[in-house]
Amino acid sequence: MAVYRIFPEKDTFIFSEPTIAGTYGNAGKDEILEIGGYPDVNLQARSNRTLIQFRTTDITSTLNTKVTNLWSANLHLSLANAGELPQSYTLYAYPISQSWTNGTGKRDDEPVNTTGVTWKHLDALTTEWTTLGGDYITNISGSQTHGITSDHDVDIDITSIVDQQYSGSIANNGILLKLQDDLEQQTTSSINLKYFSSDTHTIYPPYLEFKWDDSTYSTNLAQLTTDIATISIKNHKEKYTDSDKVRFKLSARPKYPTRSFTTSSIYLTEYALPQESYWGIKDEFTDEMVIDFDSNYTKISANNSGCYFDVYMDTLQPERYYRLLVKTTLDNNTIVIDNQNIFKVTRHG
Repeated sequence: MAVYRIFPEKDTFIFSEPTIAGTYGNAGKDEILEIGGYPDVNLQARSNRTLIQFRTTDITSTLNTKVTNLWSANLHLSLANAGELPQSYTLYAYPISQSWTNGTGKRDDEPVNTTGVTWKHLDALTTEWTTLGGDYITNISGSQTHGITSDHDVDIDITSIVDQQYSGSIANNGILLKLQDDLEQQTTSSINLKYFSSDTHTIYPPYLEFKWDDSTYSTNLAQLTTDIATISIKNHKEKYTDSDKVRFKLSARPKYPTRSFTTSSIYLTEYALPQESYWGIKDEFTDEMVIDFDSNYTKISANNSGCYFDVYMDTLQPERYYRLLVKTTLDNNTIVIDNQNIFKVTRHG
């Protein structure tokens, strides 16, 4: 397995528009995370920023016990809705420099909820940010630019931030996401980006995705070269728990093997897939690629017994059905093998 995801300890968004009384609200339990910039009724620039934090123990455990090679870490948020988008915009991710309290509020609470972090306070009205809108370290960052054809999901490489949090060079107080400065401060137009939070209880929670190359390709098996072949997963089951780590073993054989003198059936001889072969996982109901084919990070391994790949089931959302796919190139044709290997992930215990 060269893809592993961890999920937030807490997430919220903060907004610079106060109530008439001048109070800033908390949105720690809102179903949506917002990032944006817009003018209020008085044409004063207002901003929304998202805060998100992953447990230090989850980061440490992943890097100490699962990652086996050079790694990257990307922050992902799924878009719920967007309005008034410009042709291009850039999102920035910064490490937050102070600890903050998530709170139990929502954006539209009446009366205003002040149980946790707001644009002005990092907790329940006790301690103020040094700078309104949150304190963050500016010399370590990640960014992503979106254009007209973008899907507008957040997928920001924050490897440098996570690496310094892991090493202890900086404290893990989470990540602040914001628009580029000029779009946050605009007074003539608006941009509003809404993402699913971890409180929506959908299949689209935010996550931090670690990727690394764990593949090994060392085999004495003959390599499959024909696309007239039978390729299957030998040990597929219908259910796995979200605590399982599963090694899926592949069987690859030409449909019409070359005849030879042998004491065993030529139809039972295993072959290895080409080294440029990859695995992927699709959500059975939404038809979305949950883990897409990746030439760097979802390579299929091979040894003298055959080909295989590993999957940590807690990377996937429980109580859902998924489909395993294999992508390879045979006879100069790139093909995707779909044998309807469908499985369900259930909650452990």
